[in-house]
This record gives sequence, structure tokens and C-alpha cells, in this order.
Amino acid sequence: MNILETKNIDKYFHDPVEFQVLKNIAFDVKKGEFLSMIGKSGSGKSTLLYILSTMDTDYNGELYIDNQLVTGQTKDQLAELRNEKIGFVFQFHYLLPEFSCLHNVMIPALKLGKLHDKEIEEKAYQKLEILGLQDQALKSAGKLSGGQQQRVAIARALINDPLMIMGDEPTGNLDSKNTDIVFDIFQNLTQNYGQTIIAVTHDDDFAHKSDRIIEMKDGEIIKK
Repeated sequence: MNILETKNIDKYFHDPVEFQVLKNIAFDVKKGEFLSMIGKSGSGKSTLLYILSTMDTDYNGELYIDNQLVTGQTKDQLAELRNEKIGFVFQFHYLLPEFSCLHNVMIPALKLGKLHDKEIEEKAYQKLEILGLQDQALKSAGKLSGGQQQRVAIARALINDPLMIMGDEPTGNLDSKNTDIVFDIFQNLTQNYGQTIIAVTHDDDFAHKSDRIIEMKDGEIIKK
């Protein structure tokens, strides 16, 4: 079953001159797939990720998420879709350092407002447990190591049980040991929890261990 599909996506930058940054992007992503997007800086992979995540709506072509055409939806509709269906993990964890790990994980679910606070707290504990961090739940996020903070960020991405997780250089700030830990977590999420993951990465080892690679060059997919 396809979770995401793109049809003939083109993207232009208009300033200072018109420049085509994505050309005829067409591919699909299946449920439970762990996909890495690679390519040199400037190849268009981060630009494409922003379109896939519905944050950038200025493109030609069509984007389908969960068999629904999302191209042309309103800002509010897209914000709701992101909250419900997409979890984000960035190179920097963007945790609130003075808040507990538990509270950081709870924030997207509190924002979504579909469950009572107590239920959200229980879910947050469950997600931290999957990531081996339940014993750190009440600690301030700022007191954890970088690798632990990134794992809290993954738990936060999981809190609303999204259809997919999108990672923008999710291991870009980590040493090799913590990179391996994050990779193993992603693999566990896809293999044992049916989670779909799309990650932009510069790390060839990370990419080659994932289920599938999409390679980009000069705004085009050269391998998928």
C-alpha cells in the first residue's frame, strides 16, 4: 500500500533569476518502508523533503499522502495533516531544554488536542520506553547527552502515531556510535511497528543499510 506518491513534481526558484531546482519527480513510498534520499549538496533532496512534508506548496505536479491529493489544500488543512500524519526528526533536536523529556514528547499531542492529558502522558512514557529512555522521562532535556536528546526527539515524532516520519539529516549531528543507535531505532520502527521513514542523509553507510535509496543529482532522481 502506498503511503506517499508524487506525480511529475517540478519546482522553480525565481530569485534572483528563474532556476529549476526539481525536475519531473515521480516515485512512491510503501507502508513500512525505510527510504533514504541521498545526493550532493544542491541536488534538491532537502527541497523535495519540504514538498513531501507539505511545508512547501509552491510547486507544479501532484502529491498524494495516504491516497489523498494534498496539492492545493489550504494552510489549515495541511497543518492538520502534518500534525496527524507526519512526525519530524531534524539534524538539531529542537527540544525545550528546561522541560522534562516527558513534556517535550507530549507537546505535539497536546497541540493536536485529541486525547486527555493523562492519556498523552501514558503514550509519551510508552514512546520513551520503545527508545530505552523511560528512566530519563522526568529529567530536564538539557541534561541529556546529544544522542539521548535525539532519541527524545524521535519519541516526540512518534507521539501522534504518524503515518510516516520524515528525517532531515537525523544523524547529522551525531558521532558514529549514536548514528548506529538511531539507525537501529529506525529499523526497529519499520520492521516491528510498521512505521514508514523517509530520511535525507549525507551518510552513505546509513543510506545503504536502509531498505531503499533515492539518489538525486541536479534536481532529478537518477536512482530509485
